[in-house]
Amino acid sequence: MYRAPVEDIAFTLKHVAGLKPALDAGIFGDLGEDLVDAILAEAGRFAREEVAPLYKVGDEHGAVLKDAAVTTPPGWKQLYRRWIEGGWNALSGPEEYGGQGLPTMLGVAALEMWNSAAMAFGIGPTLTMGAVEALDKHASEELKAKYLAKLVSGESMGTMNLTEPQAGSDLAALRARAEPVGDGTYRIFGQKIFITYGEHDFTDNIVHLVLARLPDAPAGTRGISLFLVPKFFVNDDGSLG
Repeated sequence: MYRAPVEDIAFTLKHVAGLKPALDAGIFGDLGEDLVDAILAEAGRFAREEVAPLYKVGDEHGAVLKDAAVTTPPGWKQLYRRWIEGGWNALSGPEEYGGQGLPTMLGVAALEMWNSAAMAFGIGPTLTMGAVEALDKHASEELKAKYLAKLVSGESMGTMNLTEPQAGSDLAALRARAEPVGDGTYRIFGQKIFITYGEHDFTDNIVHLVLARLPDAPAGTRGISLFLVPKFFVNDDGSLG
């Protein structure tokens, strides 16, 4: 059974990655070593007692695709609910959208534990964390208002949509195109494949971040743009359209 090397991770964060000097300088406000140690210890416990036991279940049962919907292995949806109820999804999320605002390196350390305990589970939250960071830094205020809070809380999950039949690691070969509608939105045309957590039963909505080209985009990777494509549109009142 997986047992997280909590002491080693704590040492690396503090003395190799530079967390201790940052804490001593007050860069993260009142956050201190004691709280960091407590968070890492609880993350290790959760990974060992909650996540790791479902690793074998995932291997034995797998996910099932039926009627255009994916059902995850037994117990996984319940595990995800316990995980977000514990606040793990919001650990390093921006405070203005309901996150705890803790250092990104602390969130990454916890992600390492989930992925080590059961990568098939942990990769989903990893993708969501990436979506949160991308939207927080680059999205319009309108998109942030509609999508970020639920991504941070874990009510929605995020994905990244890069791969196409002819474009794997070579994104310069990407063909998906985005045509402007005229109201600030775009219609996306093309095919994406091998999208991790592209469909599942953990959340009602899935926020896909999709790479595509605008009509006048230059060739190669410089002509690629990023678009938010939700499974379900979100109305102004927060309901799903």
